[in-house]
Amino acid sequence: MRLTNVVQLGIKELRGLAHDHIMVFLIFYVFTVAVYTQATVSPELLNRTSISVVDEDRSQLSGRITGAFYPPRFLPPKLITAGEMDRRMDQGADIFALDIPPHFERDVLNGRGRRNEIQLNIDATRVGQAFAGGGYIQNIVSDEVTEFLNRYRSAAPLPVDLALRVLFNPNIERVWFASITSLIAQITILSSILTGAALIREREHGTVEHLLVMPVTPTEIMVSKIWSMGLVVWVVAFLSLMVVVQGILQVPIRGSIALFMFAAALQLYATTAMGIALATLAESMPQFGLLLVLVLLPMQILSGAATPRESMPQIVQTIMLAAPDTYFVMLVQAIMFRGAGLGIIWPQYLALFAIGTVFYAIAFWRFRKTLK
Repeated sequence: MRLTNVVQLGIKELRGLAHDHIMVFLIFYVFTVAVYTQATVSPELLNRTSISVVDEDRSQLSGRITGAFYPPRFLPPKLITAGEMDRRMDQGADIFALDIPPHFERDVLNGRGRRNEIQLNIDATRVGQAFAGGGYIQNIVSDEVTEFLNRYRSAAPLPVDLALRVLFNPNIERVWFASITSLIAQITILSSILTGAALIREREHGTVEHLLVMPVTPTEIMVSKIWSMGLVVWVVAFLSLMVVVQGILQVPIRGSIALFMFAAALQLYATTAMGIALATLAESMPQFGLLLVLVLLPMQILSGAATPRESMPQIVQTIMLAAPDTYFVMLVQAIMFRGAGLGIIWPQYLALFAIGTVFYAIAFWRFRKTLK
């Protein structure tokens, strides 16, 4: 393998990418608009949740309960009649519908020796909000009733005082986590797409045969595609981190950006080779797209970026140790959120490099077999 041929072939790939305006727009979009939107439209579990109230009591206590639901967790409650409640729930207009019965305040004050009840209807098709919102609404109603009976607001003394210390993200800002997670996903997805598309484009245009009659080897062809497309993603990812994540979204970076970029380079080493391997299995661009969905989607979901790996079945955790995304997510979270240094994260670096080498060997074997 001659370095001159690798450099010249890589420059050819960069020129071809520059003339592919759709792909250039895709690169710009996923590292700017996609990162920003995925970070900002990822709301809290309860965020502007719709709720309606059937106030059949029309008392001071029912008014206090109705007024306890306010943004940002809830939309302002909509007062409806009992006849409207079922219809609105069937139409999906409300996630929660609270029915305060007649004489509720009188029964609470009289204390008849039985538990007074308020009916809460929940649209369980919104599973996440239904699960969290039911308990949240119960606490709100209980607190309002207790304070109404005591005639003052006070926090009940607890036998144990729990001192909370929130590390790395004191205000629990979801934008901090969502923006970095989105950047991780874009690096993996786009690097696989660019390298695979570059190979399939050569095949569809018939230029692979032109390359084979030239004094270049299959190794030079494959390495040129890997370094050129990987360099594009690496540079754009750095710009996205500095401009979108740090500049626009104001996400503080606790760790070393150099360590992050080195981890991104190792991830690109693995994912670009994976893109070449998938492209050798596909006969056309649509088939390549379907293969990417089958491979990348499980990798993204099960890597630990969306949900903690510890919450997954043990067999899934074991299988995902063979995926580069698993170690890349570990590295990025340790570097960007916890400020980890090289002395802590070097095992993940080695694992990511080893997986990338295996993927490179598989891609090289498949590429040579395809050319033959």
